[in-house]
Amino acid sequence: MNKKFALALFLLLFITGSLFAQQGEMLIYHPIKTDKAGNIIPWYNDDPAIAFDHNLHTIWNFWFNMRRDMNGLPYYMNHQVWNPNFDDPRGVGGDQFMMALSSWRLWYAYTGDENVKENMGFLAGYYLSHGLSPANCKWPNIPFPYNTYIYSGIYDGDMRNGKDVAQCDKAGSLGLELIHLYKLKGDSLFLHAAIKIANTLAANVKKGNYDDSPLPFKVNVFTGKTAFLKLHDRDGKSTDTACYTTNLTPTLQMFEELIALKKGNLVAYKAGFAKILDWLKKYPIQNNKWGPFFEDVDWWSETQINAMTCARYMMEHPQYFPEWKSQVKNIINWVHVSFGNDKWKKYGVIVTNEQTVYPEPGESHCARQAADELLYTKLSGDTSYYTNALRELNWASYPVDFDGKNCFPFDEPWLTDGYGDYVRHYLRAMDTYPNLAPASDHILSSTSIVQQADYKGFFKKFIYLNFTTDTNKVRFFYRTFDQNGTERIRMAAKPSAILLNDKPISESGSGEGYTWEPMAQGGLLTVNRKNGDKVIVLE
Repeated sequence: MNKKFALALFLLLFITGSLFAQQGEMLIYHPIKTDKAGNIIPWYNDDPAIAFDHNLHTIWNFWFNMRRDMNGLPYYMNHQVWNPNFDDPRGVGGDQFMMALSSWRLWYAYTGDENVKENMGFLAGYYLSHGLSPANCKWPNIPFPYNTYIYSGIYDGDMRNGKDVAQCDKAGSLGLELIHLYKLKGDSLFLHAAIKIANTLAANVKKGNYDDSPLPFKVNVFTGKTAFLKLHDRDGKSTDTACYTTNLTPTLQMFEELIALKKGNLVAYKAGFAKILDWLKKYPIQNNKWGPFFEDVDWWSETQINAMTCARYMMEHPQYFPEWKSQVKNIINWVHVSFGNDKWKKYGVIVTNEQTVYPEPGESHCARQAADELLYTKLSGDTSYYTNALRELNWASYPVDFDGKNCFPFDEPWLTDGYGDYVRHYLRAMDTYPNLAPASDHILSSTSIVQQADYKGFFKKFIYLNFTTDTNKVRFFYRTFDQNGTERIRMAAKPSAILLNDKPISESGSGEGYTWEPMAQGGLLTVNRKNGDKVIVLE
């Protein structure tokens, strides 16, 4: 072929391709990509596993390298929205640190990045030393969700109701994550703080009714009164939204964790647990009145996050919910009716709006809906949600820019939605369907807390000194908090052997041992541990 003709043809194809790309509809940062049938696929790579993994790594790097504010703290310690040009005038999100701790715990097990663990320690340590209610008030030792003076470095109130007001559901979330952090890092400071939070919440749990949840949404920690906001609910009745929230399953989990550890006031925790569980089963699970969650809304709003957080808890604790299959399906269908957004239906996907007072789709809400529907699919055998759930994950990949900033669609890069309340849903989806994770070594889940995950052999000379195995054959190592448990691990190839506390375990379908499930690329390793917390995977 003539070189000039070949060059001209190349330029023509390049220009044509560029014009075609420009004609594609933009979704936040990227032109929408589709498969041959016209259905949406991820923007970064046609393979969702590669695309999702890439997004999560860039998101973490953006968070970890975020610039510091003029008070010396990382930007995310002062603000709820990222702005590259100036400091946003709003303080932190109500669940910003708890969400980050929730995601980073899973992200550490997935990556083994020690910076993740240190970031968790920093977040929790700073919050505990700068954000708790005084020990001598009516609601002591619980976190304030907002910094009313943005650069003070002190968290002292609520975004809408001002100083001295706390959000009780967020206290339960922090307590749960502090217990996880205690198990991760072994620092009893976090456990003691969680016990104090649990003591306060347990002492204030009420029976609850149609209008009042067992714990109020917002309370003045000094007066003990709810932060009154007389508004109209969906039934047209005057109601105090500060008396009602359904985001109480993290509090249930906090009580469960402390009961299992046999730490704190176990009698009070059991009583509080029973009251909350009974109320959830009698009211919101029956009537789908899920109510408020967000710190920046001061009127009644139904929220997808409350509904689906409860739905996931039900699926993960079926012993408390004999009719979980029909009840969870009812919640999912309610979310579809209340929050379904068909703007991108031509790309084969229905996405999920945030809440009734802000009917816009959010990347974290879509990721949550997808991950939870995939779990329901796996557990129930009902495949009716499967296809849309996968496409909703694809859709929710588009708000992630090349540098890792994650923009709430058609809004701003919120440091809750784009980070802590985003990463965990993709990791949960990967655990449910491991083909959504790349064929490389990653712990997808553990029934315990993964205290150490060494994929690169950095700790070999320290950790493996007491082991008789040839360290050159070690593929990776991990250590857990509990002696018994199960890990699901995505791998590129089947290992030659598994050692539990330096002793080989057998490939077995039940009891102690491991199983290997081959996949199109690599496979899934499941390790069942009995009386051992240290696992070595050999080449």
